[in-house]
Amino acid sequence: MRTAATVSALALAALVIGPVALQTSSAAHASPATLAHYGGASITASKATTTRKARTKHSTKAKHSARKADPSPEPSTTTSASATSTAKPTPSPTAKPSAGATAKPKKPSATATPRVASTDNPLLDGTVINTVAYGPHPRQRMDVWHQTDGLKRPGVFLIHGGWWSSGDKKYMTAITTSYAEQGYTVFNINYRLSGDAAWPAQRTDALDAIATARRHAALWSFDPNNYVVVGFSAGGHLASAVGTYGDGLPGLRGVVGISPVTSPMLAYEDGATDVFDLNKRKLRESAIQLAGGCEPVKCPKIWASMEVPRHASKGDVPELAVHSQDEFVPAEHSLRLKERLKAVGVSMTVLTEPGSEHSTPMYRLPGVAETVQDWIAGKLL
Repeated sequence: MRTAATVSALALAALVIGPVALQTSSAAHASPATLAHYGGASITASKATTTRKARTKHSTKAKHSARKADPSPEPSTTTSASATSTAKPTPSPTAKPSAGATAKPKKPSATATPRVASTDNPLLDGTVINTVAYGPHPRQRMDVWHQTDGLKRPGVFLIHGGWWSSGDKKYMTAITTSYAEQGYTVFNINYRLSGDAAWPAQRTDALDAIATARRHAALWSFDPNNYVVVGFSAGGHLASAVGTYGDGLPGLRGVVGISPVTSPMLAYEDGATDVFDLNKRKLRESAIQLAGGCEPVKCPKIWASMEVPRHASKGDVPELAVHSQDEFVPAEHSLRLKERLKAVGVSMTVLTEPGSEHSTPMYRLPGVAETVQDWIAGKLL
């Protein structure tokens, strides 16, 4: 039974840094699928076909339920936002805590009133985009794409990649658009990079963003007990770190990693043995930087904390990982996690695509986005 709560205009203003106007088109996102209907127009699109390796291609209609709320790295379309320092996030401990120990961010402050996005895309009619601070650092920001129709919608959290040291949510705009078109409330987050703070700051930020979204769910037509987290490359590492945090996060239904670096230790080892692969060498150095410039022999506890498979527990949620066969983040990263999750009774699917594409370029291959979207639809209530 949900507790009724009235959200005043003042409360809404107290969360939002600034509205963002969107200029995009329905062709901006990756491979389309048959989409759900949420109190607006029914959305359908033709499905791409391709030969899938290591799986049988499936195509299902995404089916979601929207319940009436109780009163209460690829450049794409760029959004603008102002940055305001506000709440101080609670740091996440290096040791694995209980689920009740998740970050509890304070309420961010306001600088503007939200407005409906300006768009020529009819699939985004009524979409409002706010940039919200979930912490005091300029990188602790997320763009919230939501409706104001009184429905509680499933949520999708997107985490960009970039070697943990670069990247930005603005490069995720096209992918964010594709999920907003399906009727989800979408949270496209930035986080502190390794040059700003060492591990576990990045995991802390992801947890704080989710905690902020859940705490103020009524403002964004969001069901706080029905969401998934999707991460790309280094962001896939953070998504899996969220998925294996403590004994499970409330409301989390699944985690998706696109070329996820779930084992920084494997990246460290591969970068030392395959010295002619410049990407593997760079990933090794990036993992060292994530650990504060400290190598495993000197900082074993930090590296153990970064290593996602070590934190698998029976309270974790199902995961999906997609890798290219010949990319520099091999499927072995996810297979290590799959083995540990299987041991505690949690399912994980690892798919391998032909070729060497990595992260968002692989996600844009025919059929990949559709497969991910169908998996997400099957996990959300």
